[in-house]
Amino acid sequence: MTAQEHPPAPTANGLAAPDGLDALDGLVRHTTVHGIPTLFAPSADRQITAGLAFRVGHADETLPTAGITHLVEHLALHHLGLSDLHFNGATASTYTLFHVTGDEDEAVTYLNGVCAALRDLPMSRMETEKEILRTEAGSRGKGPLSRMPLWRYGAQGYGLGSQDELGTWSLTADQVRDWAGTRFTRDNAVLFLTTDRVPDGLDLTLPAGRRFPTPPATSTLPATPAWLHGEDGHVVFTSVVRRSTAATVFAEVLGRALFQDLRQKGGYSYSAEADYSSRDADFATVTAYADALSQKQDAAVGGFVDAFARLRAGRIEQSELDSARGKLLKRYDVPDLGAALLPSYALSLLTGHRILAPEQYREELRAVTVEDLREVAREAWDAGLLQVPGAGADWAGLTQAPHFSPSGVSGTLHPSLEDEDVTLIIGAAGVTLSTPAGLVTVRYDGCAAMTTRPDGARCLIGLDGFQVIVEPTLFGEVTEERIAVLDKAVPPAVIVPLPARPAAEIPQPREGAAPRPPAGPRKKAGAVRGESLMTRLLRAGRRK
Repeated sequence: MTAQEHPPAPTANGLAAPDGLDALDGLVRHTTVHGIPTLFAPSADRQITAGLAFRVGHADETLPTAGITHLVEHLALHHLGLSDLHFNGATASTYTLFHVTGDEDEAVTYLNGVCAALRDLPMSRMETEKEILRTEAGSRGKGPLSRMPLWRYGAQGYGLGSQDELGTWSLTADQVRDWAGTRFTRDNAVLFLTTDRVPDGLDLTLPAGRRFPTPPATSTLPATPAWLHGEDGHVVFTSVVRRSTAATVFAEVLGRALFQDLRQKGGYSYSAEADYSSRDADFATVTAYADALSQKQDAAVGGFVDAFARLRAGRIEQSELDSARGKLLKRYDVPDLGAALLPSYALSLLTGHRILAPEQYREELRAVTVEDLREVAREAWDAGLLQVPGAGADWAGLTQAPHFSPSGVSGTLHPSLEDEDVTLIIGAAGVTLSTPAGLVTVRYDGCAAMTTRPDGARCLIGLDGFQVIVEPTLFGEVTEERIAVLDKAVPPAVIVPLPARPAAEIPQPREGAAPRPPAGPRKKAGAVRGESLMTRLLRAGRRK
């Protein structure tokens, strides 16, 4: 489930601003249940839909603990087993939601059970649930949008949505209990119910805590708009804009413009669309996507850029604005409007966003002008990141996102046993992979995580998203002594031990690869400029 920008919703410093909630009188009512802010509105449906949301998600984690929120969610729902209830849990970037649809008794039983489990997680299930999470991750596909958060934010905060849940290997019971006890609290939660009254029998007792603000955003992009290489057949654009009603209209207009230009007129794409989703209280992400056959993808990129240029120039027909506005207005032409808007209000209450009653939102929609859309288009383009297949996008005025590190480290040289132009450098400050195309460096003081294997392999991932894989079998003289240098230099809190792998999975130099001559005495070296990437050691500079 994702938060949508229906009427932008509440403001909160722990609880919503009274004026914001008062604007909803007659549509949505509010109270507290066991200290938890509660929103409820009637629905004609005989069943109740209830949601208990917490202001914690994967953006609050670190790379070594990635997956801890998801793990708490799984443990809290384990007791339900093969229930006939229609229920689920969802862990998103900034929130975790437990939701259910059923009759009143079923909703009460579900909510009480979730809170009871959060108070006393079934830790005997922890290792099993870790394995389930790893299996779940292995079954998820990596779509064309999957790398975009990493390239914008790095391997931290909002960029962790692009990363593996490394915590499923190393989290301890104490870490999980502490996370549940500090983040899954009554002061960090909101409850919503599609009913005209709060049901009897609720026991939502949770420990006291505090409302956690959404994490600050990081950036690995020195300049925007920027571009990066992506998979053939896909054009992807993301940007961060200020949350506003005008921005929601702009996303609709952008999607329509791409569909018209790339599919209907150009015939370059089958899918061409745009989306707006909230990131935190103040900012949202605009995402646009178009597919294309390999022989048409350059034309699709050109059409994509041209469509954006038209909107930035303000060449927007009034009919385009009216159509987009009409579609958004129809969201409020539904029965039981208050009940339909509860998830949006509740999630905005968690993040501290403003509340607008439907009529207030309609007024803002009616006030949006072509000039407003032009300003949002410029804001979106200026902060944009464009992923293109084939050739780059310098011609469109975009700067290539960093594919290599600005510098390397000094240390001992370990030549590749496969490629004489590739060298691994292990130093006192970090590690560098020197290739003919450039340097990739992870410094120990900027290391987000280092995974370890019993066979000596190490993978260092920087906060900026760059990674260096140290495989002793693929580089000369990577001895236990040199691996010990890494293990001592990297902060213990970011080390993630992985299990032993089968001998067949330990990489060996390719057959026919020209062996490097003996390196001679180990020597110190400064940063060596280099270039192409060893496929198994570097995946396009960043994790995919």
